Amino acid sequence: MNMDRSKRWCSLLLITSGLLVSSAMSVGCQTNIGGQTLPSAFYLKDDIQYYPPSTETPLPNARRAQREYRLNQRNQ
Repeated sequence: MNMDRSKRWCSLLLITSGLLVSSAMSVGCQTNIGGQTLPSAFYLKDDIQYYPPSTETPLPNARRAQREYRLNQRNQ
């Protein structure tokens, strides 16, 4: 009796984990077909993220602040 119950629980656990894994693999933003990574079917409805180009120098404000600090130190 206990053996039948444990077999049922094992099979139920196995089926549940298989369903979870298969559903997790089928849902996503990209697909892999024939070695190609393709966008999802909803890429036309996705929000667009735009990052404007940054300045050429990485820290222009820091350089300006250092110059102002040095000038203040000389004037004191």
